[in-house]
Amino acid sequence: MSVLNGKKILLGISGGIAAYKTASLVRLFIKAGAHVQVIMTPASKDFITPLTLSTLSKNPVHSTFYNQEEENNGTWNNHVELALWADLMLIAPATANTLSKMANGTCDNLLMAVYLSAKCPVYFAPAMDLDMYKHPTTIANFSALTQFGNTLIPAENGELASGLSGEGRMAEPENIIAFLEADLESKLPLKGKKILITAGPTYEAIDPVRFIGNHSSGKMGFDIALSAANLGASVILVSGPTNCKVHNSLIEVIPVVSAQEMYDACHEHYADVDVAIAAAAVADYKPKNVATQKIKKAADEFTIELERTKDILASFGANKKNQFLIGFALETENEIENAKLKIQKKNLDLIVLNSLQDKGAGFGKDTNKITFIDKSFHIEPMELKSKEAVADDILNKVIAFFYE
Repeated sequence: MSVLNGKKILLGISGGIAAYKTASLVRLFIKAGAHVQVIMTPASKDFITPLTLSTLSKNPVHSTFYNQEEENNGTWNNHVELALWADLMLIAPATANTLSKMANGTCDNLLMAVYLSAKCPVYFAPAMDLDMYKHPTTIANFSALTQFGNTLIPAENGELASGLSGEGRMAEPENIIAFLEADLESKLPLKGKKILITAGPTYEAIDPVRFIGNHSSGKMGFDIALSAANLGASVILVSGPTNCKVHNSLIEVIPVVSAQEMYDACHEHYADVDVAIAAAAVADYKPKNVATQKIKKAADEFTIELERTKDILASFGANKKNQFLIGFALETENEIENAKLKIQKKNLDLIVLNSLQDKGAGFGKDTNKITFIDKSFHIEPMELKSKEAVADDILNKVIAFFYE
């Protein structure tokens, strides 16, 4: 999966012949799973039509401060909203004229207004003739823009519109995509980290038909895995039976059924990981003897002798070296005190406390309300959020552990 998947991208197009390449560029962004909005300078529409780009991006194309057909209604394109919407902004082609405006803060069209309002990373791909590309003012503008924090996507060598051959061709769309992916990946905060995550319930067999289980859907663990992968981590996701799916090349899913299978799978990888997050709802007990045939209904009462399962989280804590260890606690009473005891008993660095007393939290829901408690017993209650947002909060704790 591309690191561009899900990213909101503003593509600014200025008036150069290389603008014709932006149709392919938009198509590649969409293919990578990105959301694209296009802003064109008036001059760029001489080289490619807004209709082409709106069709490919599946969004209206913006080029003026107001929609001309709605001029009497005063409808305008809010440059601040556009700028705040984006995860990143790319100006391609960036002509000599547009580069000069960017470097000097000249705001005479919608694209420049959005650029000056942008809070996100800005990339620019120059396109101009050889002598223009080598001119001292152009070089000075490159320097100024990079000092502002913008990122240059270098032009390529090749045949130019003038008939000359040399440096100044806008990078090919495929190369722009590759540049952005490599640059974004290099800046991901968890790149190079390996994270083990458990998710879902475990099923403990009574006989070939029946089992002891719980209502865990696995969604919380899967959301944590996806959030970790999106931050660059390599993820091993050990999951009990669940309908949850995840598709990301950085996530290896290991399906298991029982607590013993989860224990074994986890300990194949635990020694090599940087972080372990135990989000699974593992059965505390299992039948001591499993019937080989279906147990027939023969008596009014039926007793199953149970024995303890191996405590996966406690074994993580006992064998911890440099791992950052996060556990979960689902409580119904004395929540804080029970969670603190669990931190001490299992040698955790952080616990994520859920209370079934909180509306919107617990099994089978799309939301969760958690409280963070660290090993120093610092308590941080969080608001009710989607499980995706909770996953991001948990991974922010991981990032803080490594970088703060």
